[in-house]
Amino acid sequence: MLLPRPVHLTRDGAEPFVLTADTVIAAPPELSRVEGWLRGALFPVTGLPLPPGEPGAGAIEFTLAAGLGPESYSLAVRPDGVRVEAGDAAGAFYGAQTLRQLLPPAAFRSGAVGERDWLLAPVTVEDRPRFRWRGCLIDVARHFLPKPDLLRYIDLLAAHKLNVLHLHLTDDQGWRLEVTGHPKLTEIGAWRRESPRGARRHGLFDGRPHGGFYTQEDLREIVSYAADRFVTVVPEIELPGHSQAAIAAYPELGNLDERLEVATGWGVSPNVLNVEEATLAFYRDVLDQVMEIFPGEYVCVGGDECPKTQWRESPSAQRRIRELGLRDEEELQSWFIHRFSDHLTARGRRLLGWDEIIEGGLPPGATVASWRGTYGAVAAARAGHDVITCPFTQVYLDFRQSDRPDEPVPIGSVISLRDVYAFEPVPPELTEAESGHVLGAQANLWTEHIDSPRALDYMAFPRLSAFAEVVWSPRGGDFDDFTARLRHHERRLAALGVEYRKETGPEPWQTRPDVKGWPRERAETEAEVAAWTRDIRRNLSGERQA
Repeated sequence: MLLPRPVHLTRDGAEPFVLTADTVIAAPPELSRVEGWLRGALFPVTGLPLPPGEPGAGAIEFTLAAGLGPESYSLAVRPDGVRVEAGDAAGAFYGAQTLRQLLPPAAFRSGAVGERDWLLAPVTVEDRPRFRWRGCLIDVARHFLPKPDLLRYIDLLAAHKLNVLHLHLTDDQGWRLEVTGHPKLTEIGAWRRESPRGARRHGLFDGRPHGGFYTQEDLREIVSYAADRFVTVVPEIELPGHSQAAIAAYPELGNLDERLEVATGWGVSPNVLNVEEATLAFYRDVLDQVMEIFPGEYVCVGGDECPKTQWRESPSAQRRIRELGLRDEEELQSWFIHRFSDHLTARGRRLLGWDEIIEGGLPPGATVASWRGTYGAVAAARAGHDVITCPFTQVYLDFRQSDRPDEPVPIGSVISLRDVYAFEPVPPELTEAESGHVLGAQANLWTEHIDSPRALDYMAFPRLSAFAEVVWSPRGGDFDDFTARLRHHERRLAALGVEYRKETGPEPWQTRPDVKGWPRERAETEAEVAAWTRDIRRNLSGERQA
């Protein structure tokens, strides 16, 4: 019935609680955001004012309880009232979300659809999250997601008790945030002249310009909207690789004496940032503005998939290696990342990077997002660093969902609903103490082949619902039980207007027969992970032998 699965749920045999015109919401001032959200969610569909009031019979009462932990809550529905006790405001919000889930699916619509009784069945729920990082990455660099659609996704994350939106704002194919003093980043970097049709190996292009960006006011609005729903927005500014859009805007950031365009193809561009002090200063300015807009603890700087060819051929980069006494280009990238880690740390923030930042040495205090399997998570946790697991063979939701030939733009190996539900965020190689460094996990929605909100819905749901249960609920869920509850949850998704993938496969309009994908077998992707992480695995093997 509930998603995510609660820690403890009991059903009581008493009469239901009925929402009426006399129902009030009683909450202390520190929970006013939760009270306002619940009223705003239910008033349009029920027509009931649910005004503030005093605790007592017939009320929905929110209170804070010292004995409950962060984000935890208990919910008790009785015939004469509803009581939500929470460890903090976030816990009260999740209790309110569960209360909404106890109502009919029509409670998830934006307006009334007819007269009905609004009944809450008697129940007791005790609930708390397993992990404190329950995230979803949305890549707005490859295909721009307009602000209203991004706000809608924040609501969808919150409805699933996910609390981190990792916003991938820059890449080779587009720069999506306004930066004061550097107008060409959006005048030039936010637009590409065309996009591939399907996988890059086919060499087909659509001939249609694509672009867009968020102003700083847009981003402040997005951050505020998310905060009201207890979602933290983590910005990502890619460096030193995945930076061709920035180099197209400002050629002096690159290594070549030629002007580039914003990348029109998918894959990894060979064009990376140079290592000049002026380039570091440019990005420090960018990050200063990012930190002013995004108040959260973490700033992601990428650090992944950075080809070193241009550095090997660059007299400037080679001179820098000699001056610093570095061994090679891998250590040069580590030095580069360290500089930005120091900059963020000095301002009270923490650097987040993909697991490639392990190679060459991790900066103190850096947090690692382990995407090439979980080897990076194991190496970082053993070294005392916090980690987030997001292996691309298990939680990359842009990968195809079945072997059916009509899956839209099928890429990667199959990641089915069952595969996502079977995902375990904590690598089994870690000891109990080392496992404490696993902050949680996130599912990633890369958008090379997701070019509209409708396509995003299809790729995200219901797999994101399964992921949400994994990162919230106790380990060891039953997939058959989940799918039985999912049938009811899909009615909520439908009420929200989510064009999720049905168990029977894609609807005719969800297929893309004119756009070729690049389907692969699981063995291929696992072999790719093994090749990518050879050095990390060798080091881990050495640790075990020692």
